[in-house]
Amino acid sequence: MATKKSKTSSKSEKAKSTKSKSTVKTTVKTEHEAPKTNTVVTNSKKSCLSGFFAKKYEAKESIFTVFKTPSFYGALIGEILGTMLLALLLFAVSLMGIASLATYSFAVIAVLIAVYAISGACLNPLVTVGMMASRRMSVIRGVMYIIAEVIGAWLGWLIFNGLHLAGGETAYDIPAMTAVGENQFWLFAAIEILGAIIIAFFYARALSYKRSVFTFAAVVTGGMVLAILVNYVASAAFLNLNNNFIMNPAVAMMLQIFPTAGENFGEILGGICQALSLYAILPMIGGVVGFYLSDFTSKLSGEE
Repeated sequence: MATKKSKTSSKSEKAKSTKSKSTVKTTVKTEHEAPKTNTVVTNSKKSCLSGFFAKKYEAKESIFTVFKTPSFYGALIGEILGTMLLALLLFAVSLMGIASLATYSFAVIAVLIAVYAISGACLNPLVTVGMMASRRMSVIRGVMYIIAEVIGAWLGWLIFNGLHLAGGETAYDIPAMTAVGENQFWLFAAIEILGAIIIAFFYARALSYKRSVFTFAAVVTGGMVLAILVNYVASAAFLNLNNNFIMNPAVAMMLQIFPTAGENFGEILGGICQALSLYAILPMIGGVVGFYLSDFTSKLSGEE
């Protein structure tokens, strides 16, 4: 009988020790879980702009890794083909005028849908620079995209001019950009920057709908059409011109923006610097402003 009692007492002692251990574990868990609750509270008190400049692209992507992935080369080819098609559309619009804008819109939507899954369909250096500045894209990818976009615009010009030559005509010369008169530089610049901000803002907002490719393409195209209409009205009202804005630095290189003659070398160099700043540098700055404006409003509204 004594043996049975000792066994029973040993079992009860084991049960008590097990309960005490579980109590200790529960206490430990509670102590470890408490900081998590505090962390959530502190995160909610952080500024709405926290993480504004955080990386939004793959952290591992760098100059040492990006060239090792086949998808990167596919993206470059996509940018070349997409920009080529977009340049062809812009050259066609320059011939047919603003009346062809509706047809142009449908064609742009088709190009964006076709290229988006391959490269993201930037197709414009001002958009690519905005993607880099807002840290949606690595610098090395952005630089290669810009090179691909310039190549695509050049191929578009070769095809457009080649089709013209195939008809037995002389090489077609798209009308040169209107010369900037005295005290008109900032009027030209304001129109170009305004259009770039609109395009970049709409592109950044369209990224929120990237699960629906058609919605993405429709929003981006709507921004491009709005920028064209606003600049068309602004240039006609303030400059009495209709052909002085491009809003695509890659295509601008094909539209005779650089002077080829002048009284001296200094005048030619000054004209080249003016054209580069007006149709390349300032639109890229507008692209950065458009992306930051989108991110800023998204943060203030609490949008994830």
